[in-house]
Amino acid sequence: MQMPEQVSQHEIVIAGGGPTGLMLAGELALAGVDVAIVERRSTRDLDGARAGGLHARSLEVLDQRGIVGQFLAEGQTHPQVGFHVALDISDFPTRHNYLLALRQKHIERLLADWVDELHVPVYRGMEVLDVVDHESAVDIAMSQGANLRASWLVGCDGGRSQVRKSAGIAFPGTEASTSWLIAEVKMTQPPQLGFHETSSGRHAMAMLEDGETVGVVIAGQDPRATSVPSLHDLARALTANYGHDFGVHAPSWMSRFSDATRQAETYRKGRVLLAGDAAHIHSPMGGQGLNLGLQDAINLGWKLAQVAKGISPVSLLDTYHAERFPVAARVLRTTLAQSLLRDPGERTAILGEFVSELLAMDEPRKHFAGMMSGLDIRYELGDGHPLLGRRMPDLDIVVGGKSTRVFALLHDAKPVLLSFANPNSLAIDGWSDRVKLLDARCEGVCELPVIGAVETPAAVLIRPDGHVAWVGDGDSQGLVDALRVWFGDEAVSP
Repeated sequence: MQMPEQVSQHEIVIAGGGPTGLMLAGELALAGVDVAIVERRSTRDLDGARAGGLHARSLEVLDQRGIVGQFLAEGQTHPQVGFHVALDISDFPTRHNYLLALRQKHIERLLADWVDELHVPVYRGMEVLDVVDHESAVDIAMSQGANLRASWLVGCDGGRSQVRKSAGIAFPGTEASTSWLIAEVKMTQPPQLGFHETSSGRHAMAMLEDGETVGVVIAGQDPRATSVPSLHDLARALTANYGHDFGVHAPSWMSRFSDATRQAETYRKGRVLLAGDAAHIHSPMGGQGLNLGLQDAINLGWKLAQVAKGISPVSLLDTYHAERFPVAARVLRTTLAQSLLRDPGERTAILGEFVSELLAMDEPRKHFAGMMSGLDIRYELGDGHPLLGRRMPDLDIVVGGKSTRVFALLHDAKPVLLSFANPNSLAIDGWSDRVKLLDARCEGVCELPVIGAVETPAAVLIRPDGHVAWVGDGDSQGLVDALRVWFGDEAVSP
């Protein structure tokens, strides 16, 4: 969809149609909010490898929306995640106790299909040039002389985010200490598939889907290099690390990435918000970036929708930064740690041996695997039941005499209050237009990754993002307060 020259208006505009922007658009569309995406690429096609996997929590998020099946049908499952070494998660209590290997271009295509089904307009071939945030709206100057006005603007436009720059949000952090050269090419000689260690780091080659193109990653490159690499650069790097260049030719895509680490000082300034790489960049170690962005989107989407619809005060958006900033800060630390452990120095190798020995133990393995998979995230919502602030397990339950599971109740991205105790023991008349109240019977054990089995609560209030906002002990103490905090004031009967 091309942009008209006159000013067009939308309630919410998302700059960037990558995985984060698409996920956020889907969340807002499910909530019935007028949302549009602005994407600089003129087509949906995405060249290059970029990210290549979905972690367990991201798969759960897609499952909560009823669309995970499309992703599973195209990817390959692996029962391990990586933190210095491969960590098994096949014993984790989740329906998705694996990493799904799936290239980013396929992830984007499937998310774009979902967004199309939700009738979200996408303005392609347009870039955000400048942003002016007024008290009541945001004016967005676009390329090709186009303009947009929105009540809210979300920058999902990557690590070099123009939205972030225009909004004047600082992006502190550390410069790159090393970089990687990445490419998709053809070779006249058989490639050396798999990982390959040299004094400059760990390199890799993989045969891609067509059986002819080879994905190549070469470590230990000059961190000061910012230009798109040439075929000569790649051939020279291959020769330096493999002894020959494999007759590399016909590159279809080439790029660089580094271990530069930065995080926006705030995820919201006025009517401008940030998500995904626009809010945080880091080394690709452990495959965290795309997954972090998807989970930013599902945390922000329902909150921004409620504010846009006048259900909740603007202060609800403060919880987005409060909850997601620490999660990203931890990812930045873990990726830095992994980069340091990959340093080719002899002393670092000795440290790596001790870390490997530690991670072979069950408790450290679960701790780090829970962190890398995203399954251990807990938002600080106060003391109480171990479920409070964590993702609700996808329990097998019975509702209205029919077997179902918790995630099936979240497909429409609306909050759910489940009562496992006495039927009809809870009343939420003032929020019945926003929250689904269901009497349920639990058919399984309530078990959390890393922590283990916990007592199934008498009642639980589940936010649209799948995290638990309130846990009941057999009465409704604290329920009204939780409903007000997360889902606005009580509706007044006419």
